[in-house]
Amino acid sequence: MKPAVAVCLLGVMAFLIPVADTAAQTDTREGSGFRQTELFRSGEDGYNTYRIPAIVTTKDGTLLAFCEGRKDHGGDAGDIDILVKRSEDGGETWSAQQLIWDDGPNTCGNPCPVVDEETGDIFLLMTHNLGKDHESDIIKGTAESTRTVWVAKSSDDGRSWTKPRNITSTTKKKEWGWYATGPGVGVQIKHGPYKGRLVIPCDHSYDDPKGNVRGGPYEYGAHAIYSDDHGETWKLGEPIRPKVNECQVVELADGNGTLLMNMRSYFNRGFRTHATSFDGGITWTAPEDAPPLVEPVCQAAILRYSWPSAGPDPNRRWSRKADRRGQKSVLLFLNPASTSKRHNMAIRASFDEGKTWPVIQTLYTGPSAYSSLGKLPDGTIVCLYEAGEKRPYERIIFQKLDPNDLLK
Repeated sequence: MKPAVAVCLLGVMAFLIPVADTAAQTDTREGSGFRQTELFRSGEDGYNTYRIPAIVTTKDGTLLAFCEGRKDHGGDAGDIDILVKRSEDGGETWSAQQLIWDDGPNTCGNPCPVVDEETGDIFLLMTHNLGKDHESDIIKGTAESTRTVWVAKSSDDGRSWTKPRNITSTTKKKEWGWYATGPGVGVQIKHGPYKGRLVIPCDHSYDDPKGNVRGGPYEYGAHAIYSDDHGETWKLGEPIRPKVNECQVVELADGNGTLLMNMRSYFNRGFRTHATSFDGGITWTAPEDAPPLVEPVCQAAILRYSWPSAGPDPNRRWSRKADRRGQKSVLLFLNPASTSKRHNMAIRASFDEGKTWPVIQTLYTGPSAYSSLGKLPDGTIVCLYEAGEKRPYERIIFQKLDPNDLLK
């Protein structure tokens, strides 16, 4: 692989000013009593295409909706910026589109935020490469440079962001080619010996004589990066291999901080793949099939919605008949529920830590692709996903779901 060349990075300090709702809204009621809000539309506000959605709720209850703004075309390389919109009223109105990172003709991509609930800081993990370097060339080592890893921080509820900081030296092995943070969101471990750790799910490419990726002897793997000092430093966990890629992580409710990694699969069996970590994301079990979670080879979202409790929670907005005495453990999953193509965006719920997924509800039947899940302080479920009429990448849609409707 050729050595990386220096690039001039334009770290942008972003200041958000709440304005009237600029997002077009349509009440489609396709699978939910809540309206679908169009946050980003291809061809508007100076960008050809918007892709790679990610959504988080801050410690103050503000929603932050991130994505890539692709200037010249819809491809994964080229002039790509990181953008955000902000809502202080649960997604009813949104700020104007705000630029977080722009490096001219180069690619600033894969926004993957995580909220430190102890400090209130929001960390945004991202990747960078020269705009003329494509994924296949980076994987093969024929590109001029390579993929690098960056982080920015907001300490004011997402109103402004620090200049992105390069953390590649501690989060990527030199022999790796392609690299992606997320896409989606990270987590902060709530229980066990690694409580407080920030964990970001990632993926990479590596040389493998038995592999067959992008027309050569290469393969994809997943991994996590993590911070035990509130985002000051980031470390690299061990890889999950083979044939796994874009991933999301969730903490299981065993009280020990066990993590479940949900991954895009290249085993060609039409469903997702799981791996488990018992040490906070440092090491992982081998990939295992997750047959209930069908996929057309695409990114997906997974979220811890609620933890089991010994007694009733007065703040929760829903109650399953089988669990009137206390709160139920709930995981949520969102993806194009199809084995054939990217369409039929559907949300699922699991009440047994991801072993089974008895609840499924379609949100959008048409073309749809990448997605992200979140939760408002009152328990409302929030979804951010790519969708369109002819192609999945025409719009990024925000949608709220009533847990009483989904989890009844």
